[in-house]
Amino acid sequence: MNSKNNIFLIIFCLFFFIILNNWKIIYNYTKNNTIKNTINIDNDTHLDKQSKIFFKDIKKDNVLIKTDKFFISINPYGGNIEKVQLLDYFEKLHSKKFFTLLRKNTDFVYQVTSGVIKNNKLGKDINFYKNSKFFTSSNFFTFKKNKNILKIPFFFIKNNILYIKTFIFTKGSYLIKINHQIFNLNNKQPISIGIFGQIDKSSVTPQKYLDKKHNNVTIKTFDGVAFSTKETKFKKYKFPYILKKKNIQFKTYTGWIAMLQQYFTSVWILPNFSKENTVYIKKIFNNIISIGFKSPFYLILPGQKHNFTSQLWIGPKIQATMSQIVPFLDLTIDYGFLGFLSKLLFQLLNFIFSIVKNWGISIIIITIIIRVLTYPLSKKQYITITKINDLQPEIQKIKEKFANNKERLSKEIILLYKRENLNPFAGFFPFIIQMPIFLALYYMLISSIELRHAKFLFWIQDLSSEDPYYILPIIMSITMLVIQYFSQTKFDKNNFIQNKFTYIMPIIFSFFFLWLPSGLVLYYIINNLITILQQKWIMYQINNKNYKIS
Repeated sequence: MNSKNNIFLIIFCLFFFIILNNWKIIYNYTKNNTIKNTINIDNDTHLDKQSKIFFKDIKKDNVLIKTDKFFISINPYGGNIEKVQLLDYFEKLHSKKFFTLLRKNTDFVYQVTSGVIKNNKLGKDINFYKNSKFFTSSNFFTFKKNKNILKIPFFFIKNNILYIKTFIFTKGSYLIKINHQIFNLNNKQPISIGIFGQIDKSSVTPQKYLDKKHNNVTIKTFDGVAFSTKETKFKKYKFPYILKKKNIQFKTYTGWIAMLQQYFTSVWILPNFSKENTVYIKKIFNNIISIGFKSPFYLILPGQKHNFTSQLWIGPKIQATMSQIVPFLDLTIDYGFLGFLSKLLFQLLNFIFSIVKNWGISIIIITIIIRVLTYPLSKKQYITITKINDLQPEIQKIKEKFANNKERLSKEIILLYKRENLNPFAGFFPFIIQMPIFLALYYMLISSIELRHAKFLFWIQDLSSEDPYYILPIIMSITMLVIQYFSQTKFDKNNFIQNKFTYIMPIIFSFFFLWLPSGLVLYYIINNLITILQQKWIMYQINNKNYKIS
């Protein structure tokens, strides 16, 4: 009897404590049994113009949250985030509309959801509060003056189970903490409860939601899902693979799951429990891809409670910040197969930017650094060109002498090169070195959020997209023609067909640069200008100062 009284007393004290701490919320809920609008959108002085626009664009009952990083709309039915705008980024260049990352429209869905799950009698996991309407003290929240933390609790009571879902925001951070508190107010039955976190996204993004300036690149960025576990450092799947593949499922103690796209991502950081989480990847209705996790189940005895805490990143893929949150999260930045080189270049570029405060000037400086480091190879290339130029008369004689014997012709030319200690392929080495740098820089420019909408000078307002007037590609074509002219041997200049081909190819090649990021074209222009200067300097040494060719 005493034990029953003790249990009853514990439940009573617990329930009284909850009521005492949240009496305003519970009063509003019990009085109206619904969330009433406590803010007049048109007249409220706490909302600025952009807040009002965002609020009018969402459902009437939704709860609006404004931080220094987000506009967030939470649907009280289920207590899930329905729409997110990022206040540090705009939809398009010169646009005043904030970038919308998460949304729920008839033609496109990108959402994160979380909640409580329990086993039914058939052993199937069910979302316990899926369609339940939560209540809060207001339908608008923002940071209070001189406060860096914003906590927003959502409440619901069902079948003697109190569920408090609290969203915790920190100033200056895109990381959102979600605390799930489950109170078993039943005096008889224990309950087995777990939590889940899920990200859903349409496999095809309609054109109207894409930034057209970033949709013309030759090599497409990765769209799909990714995850990291203790056993698997990083793994990703493209949407088409998931659409064809059956459900993917595995267990892990720690790690993260993510939905990837260019520049931005949403990530669930898996809770660290004594038992393993279950991760799943699957296609749900209407070609929507879903990646999520389910925690292990915990038994909550009558009168007791249990806390589950999960973390959610919604925002830009910032390399320095993400690498500190959880291991390997920075790998969500897709730098392609030359990722190690792209990261190295970005770190150097970012260091230079911290000094000069202009990404375009930083690209110019990093180009100069690369050309200084590769100068010995360039020098060898120009010397090779000069030696080939000097050997052309002898090569021409060999061609005339062995015109009818191709095999002998090749052998004699090879012997000539050996006698002169000449490697004709040495001229390709600088090009071979430049190609990985070129590709790594390309991936860095189209994948680094820091370079999105980054201004340079005059008409170049976005180094990550193409030159709107194609001035840089034209300048690059001219520099390529100059390089080709100086690289020609005397024999080439006397050969009409060879000479014509030399001038046509750079022009054709330049067409590929019309739609490449202007930052990449800028790199190539500076690279070509340095090449011209180096050519002239080395040739001057050779021709006017008895520079020894060896």
